[in-house]
Amino acid sequence: MENAFGQPQNVVIFGGNSDIARAITKKLCAARAHTVILAGRNQELLNAAALEAQEYGATKTDTVLFDANDPSNAERAVSEAFDKVGDQIDLVIIAVGQLGNQAEDRESAARSAEMITVNVTWPVAALAEIRNRLVAQGSGRILVMSSAAAIRVRESTYLYSGAKAGLDRICSGLAQSLEGTGVKLQLLRPSVVRTKMTVGADEPPFTTGANEVAENVMRGLASNDDVIWSPPLLRYVFFVLRHLPAPLWRKVTNR
Repeated sequence: MENAFGQPQNVVIFGGNSDIARAITKKLCAARAHTVILAGRNQELLNAAALEAQEYGATKTDTVLFDANDPSNAERAVSEAFDKVGDQIDLVIIAVGQLGNQAEDRESAARSAEMITVNVTWPVAALAEIRNRLVAQGSGRILVMSSAAAIRVRESTYLYSGAKAGLDRICSGLAQSLEGTGVKLQLLRPSVVRTKMTVGADEPPFTTGANEVAENVMRGLASNDDVIWSPPLLRYVFFVLRHLPAPLWRKVTNR
């Protein structure tokens, strides 16, 4: 159960070994989350993230392994993570995703399919079971990491941003389906974030760090907004950009 200040105490994080997820985990633990289950594909990184959670105040941590290339394991991963909490879940975070390399991925049928599987199919499969579990308990919150890139797909990143657009739209509908259940879904739409996935890449305007995203997440969780933008100014920037005529959009994005 959330504490008297509305802060989540029992948390499950899928993609828990990512830089952004680890930054969020540390802030949640500093804000008195005491049980944290971290799920991902790299046991060594998950162990490091679990240790960080303990250093920031968690009293119970555990890990779950899964491969987002295989959606058939999503239900098992969710069940295992929930069972390891052993109590009501306050917050579930989906931070599963793959940026890829557009120039290479678009030339490969297998890599193109993998981008969709990791960024859309696995998260949606997991959300089906998460929804069932949280609706059954009558409470809880889901935070799904989308992207500002989902709002308008760019040619230079159409596999990643297109996949995130699909996830974003599905989650918007899922959020509506949760009305009246006691469960709420929030979308996180960050700009480009400096992480190990973006090392060496160009930094467009509004590029942020993982810690900044985590700070915005904490404020967003407290505000109960349907969408958490990071940085918050992007809400207004994309209100304009999404309506630009296509030729002007391509000029603005250099594509």
